[in-house]
Amino acid sequence: MQEADFYALPEGCVTNILSLTSPLDVSVLSLVSSMVKSAADSDVIWEKFLPSNYREIVSTSVSNLNLNDFRTKKELYFRLCDHPIILEGGTKSFQLEKRSGKKCFMLGAKELGIAWGDTPQYWEWKSQPDSRFAEVAGLRSVCWLHIQGKIDTQMLSPNTNYAAYLVFKVTDESYGLDNPTTEGSVQFVLGGGNASGYRTVHLDYDSNRAPHRRHRRSSVTQYVGQLPNARGDGWMEIELGEFYNDRGEDGEVKMTLEEVKNGDWKSGLIVEGMELRPKENST
Repeated sequence: MQEADFYALPEGCVTNILSLTSPLDVSVLSLVSSMVKSAADSDVIWEKFLPSNYREIVSTSVSNLNLNDFRTKKELYFRLCDHPIILEGGTKSFQLEKRSGKKCFMLGAKELGIAWGDTPQYWEWKSQPDSRFAEVAGLRSVCWLHIQGKIDTQMLSPNTNYAAYLVFKVTDESYGLDNPTTEGSVQFVLGGGNASGYRTVHLDYDSNRAPHRRHRRSSVTQYVGQLPNARGDGWMEIELGEFYNDRGEDGEVKMTLEEVKNGDWKSGLIVEGMELRPKENST
């Protein structure tokens, strides 16, 4: 098809063509002409980019989100991309990945299995002003660190490569979190599928406080393992592993952070939750 032939198509045909692309493609193509922009704003397109069960998801929200408040499906789409909504009594959050429309979930600390998490001597539950959840978990002191989250694969977007992250902070008074035997993992519990193995993760990577877990070459400090990154919401995150979700209706994903080998006491970790979102190269 020649470019001129494309512009000669009825707007309805252009709308159908655009609906077969991605949200990113549509946003770019909307700049081509006023006719394409009109088609690109169609509810027909953005309804297809929304998850098929978006009404059900929104209905479980405690974020006071009303579908009738949105004039267009495009407006709703970007609201779900830009601001996570809190679900199921405040223990999970949901949003969309803007480029693709894939589902992202975060399991709040209350939704995780934390060893000794209900024992005040070891963990405390408290509010944190910059957290999306009412409570986060603060580590007082443990020698056995084990945190686990589970989610059914049917909740996630199918045929998508996901990564799982621990979302956390480390206090100035922390200790024991630089242990080189701290590991993260992601695996399918049911249904088979591809899974990552265990990987070393560094929650606290201050080189002055962790000389035993780094290698020096000249004046360069090199870490072996996964390092945390700063998020835009004031928290840190570290990737625990990744998996390809090809078991849409038949699987459960288990995400784990643990340090149970060394026996050193640890303190100063603040856990907001575990997040699953598509990898950037996911199709």
